[in-house]
Amino acid sequence: MSKLLLASHNKGKLSEIQALLGDLEIDILTPDQLSLAVKVEENGQTYAENAALKGVAFARLSGLLTLADDSGLEVDALDGLPGLRSARFSSKLGASDADRRAYLLERLRGKPPPWLARFRCVVVLATPAGEVHFAEGACEGEIISEERGENGFGYDPVFLLPAMGKTMAELSMQEKNSLSHRARAVLAARPILAQLLSIF
Repeated sequence: MSKLLLASHNKGKLSEIQALLGDLEIDILTPDQLSLAVKVEENGQTYAENAALKGVAFARLSGLLTLADDSGLEVDALDGLPGLRSARFSSKLGASDADRRAYLLERLRGKPPPWLARFRCVVVLATPAGEVHFAEGACEGEIISEERGENGFGYDPVFLLPAMGKTMAELSMQEKNSLSHRARAVLAARPILAQLLSIF
């Protein structure tokens, strides 16, 4: 059976991607299963660059076709922040997801709502030889000042989908994987994945 490595240690992200690809006849592996400890400095200037840095590093070390992604939250009232800094958007070291959400709301205080925003994701499929293929997706919504929902991770509890009247954290995995930025990017990557798996 063909193998695909998911280049992430984020359990929430891994669960989402595994659910999106679970119907394929492939063996989906995680870095922990292979005891891979890769520290990649995400110093790219775009989501695509960061995703490629991770994907190529994991693919070369493992010798496996690798899927990596980079994503971020872009808030219009903050001129697109936190963007590439979404995972590090805080005024304190070692910040938790809750700390980052609190800091985001602090930065929005005094700015008139609605606080329009979007999640954006770029997925890369990287080969051990360093070849990379990209796909992307986005999900529009707005930031709300009160956290709602127990599912998801990151900024999900404050990201409202107005058409559904729910935050991303109030969605089931099935609902989230029908409309999230990561779902859209992974689904866009599936034809590329199928083509690459026919080679490996």
